[in-house]
Amino acid sequence: MDIATFRATQGPIKDRFRKDAASAFLTLRATGEADASTVTCKVDTGRGLAVAGIHQKAGGSGRELCSGDMLLEALIACAGVSMRAAAAVLEIPIRGAAVTAEGDVDLRGTLGVSDDVPVGFTEIRLHFDVETDAPQQDVDRLLELTHRYCVIFQTLQASPKTVARMNVIRGATAKS
Repeated sequence: MDIATFRATQGPIKDRFRKDAASAFLTLRATGEADASTVTCKVDTGRGLAVAGIHQKAGGSGRELCSGDMLLEALIACAGVSMRAAAAVLEIPIRGAAVTAEGDVDLRGTLGVSDDVPVGFTEIRLHFDVETDAPQQDVDRLLELTHRYCVIFQTLQASPKTVARMNVIRGATAKS
C-alpha cells in the first residue's frame, strides 16, 4: 500500500476504534501440522506451506526452516512495516531501509544437555539502516515509535500470558 493511501485509510479506522473499542479487538490464528514420519511441522502461512524443522546445528537436515529464524523474520517484517508507518505519519522521507535481527541461542538448553541453560533466545538485536536526510531528532523519534508500535517487538518485551494444551485423539489415523 502506498503512503498516501495508508494515511487516508487509517484515519477512519482510528475514529471507529475510538468510538467502539470492541471493534478494535482482533484474534490472529495460525495453523500447522506436525508430520507423522519426520521431525517437521508444516505451517500454513496463508500464502503457502512453510515447512519448519530442527536447525542443522541441533541435528536437523538444514533443508527446512528454523522456527528461531522464522521468529526473527516476523520481527523484521513487523519492525519494517511499523517503521514505514511511523515515517508516513511523521512525514519523514525514507528512501530505503534495511532491517536486520540477530538472536543468540545456547543449544545446550534446547537439547537438554544442561538444565541450567535457558531454552530460547537470551538476546535479540534489531538494527535499521535507514536512508534519509531527516534530522537526527526525527530519526530518534522514528525509532521510538517503531519500537512502541511494533506488535512483535512489544510482544517479545512484554512476554504475554501463553497457554498450551494438548488434545489426545485415540484410535485415529494420523495425517502425514
